[in-house]
Amino acid sequence: MRGVERAKDGRCPVEPALRQRFVPLSGTHGWFRGCIPVRLSPRRRGARVPPEATITVRTALIGGGAAGIGYAIACRLATDHRVVITGRRAGALEAAAAQLKETTGTAVGTLVSDIAAPDAAGATMDALTAGYGPPDVVVLNAGGPPPGGILDVTDEDWRAAAELLLLGPLRLARLVLPAMAARGFGRLVFVTSTAVRQPQPDLAISVVLRAGVTAAAKLLSLEYAADGVTVNCVAPGATDTQRRRDVLASRAARTGQPVAELDEQDTREVPASRPGTPDEIAAAVAFLASADAGYINGTVLTVDGGRTETF
Repeated sequence: MRGVERAKDGRCPVEPALRQRFVPLSGTHGWFRGCIPVRLSPRRRGARVPPEATITVRTALIGGGAAGIGYAIACRLATDHRVVITGRRAGALEAAAAQLKETTGTAVGTLVSDIAAPDAAGATMDALTAGYGPPDVVVLNAGGPPPGGILDVTDEDWRAAAELLLLGPLRLARLVLPAMAARGFGRLVFVTSTAVRQPQPDLAISVVLRAGVTAAAKLLSLEYAADGVTVNCVAPGATDTQRRRDVLASRAARTGQPVAELDEQDTREVPASRPGTPDEIAAAVAFLASADAGYINGTVLTVDGGRTETF
């Protein structure tokens, strides 16, 4: 081609007049440098652009990974991450890891940990770093608290749920975010609930505390955004998990209505006319965990089939 030279490695033609404006790509985008030359706009003097860490395989820590949404997230990420699932029951974690390996062909690590315990965050980080390296992606996904109305929840129940949903995750966030920022990449994703935006009276604990979690995630997202670290929430609506079945059973016990009838009523409120699948929630989490979502920060991604009535 006239006026075009071939790059020294023989892979990409580069116009001589433009060569001086090309920059090498690093980190996870290094594969791209051999495909096409990339021209970037001149960087504004004094602009702060964090260096992207050179990470060949990212480590992902996934809470509640033994079942439901957490398991689906692990399945999604296992193909291109070093996945470690965590939870309170060793047997369930080992069974899930074995199934994940069979499904994805990739070995998955396990860590027994109760995020609600005051010393769990430090112990989890020590064990994770020693066995698998520091986390690049952390998915904070905990089991739902027991159903109940706002006036039925005891002080003890509030305190226990606060440790599980808010304080435990914040303790972990304090440990992982600075280290992510130092490496130039990080993704922290909270799995919350659409009940935060459209409260359900019999899910009082979830509504109140996950509203606090959502506010905390917004504040956390401001801390290291300039260092390649994002913090977001994924808010599932009705999803076909054991948690949904437990909620419907609780409503049936309280009202005397059959579970099947309550299921039908709940589904009618969803414009998509069905509950979501755990994998559909996992797809949203996987996107927010990716390099492609680097400019999405401090937001809530609602995955509910259109049920939530606010914009």
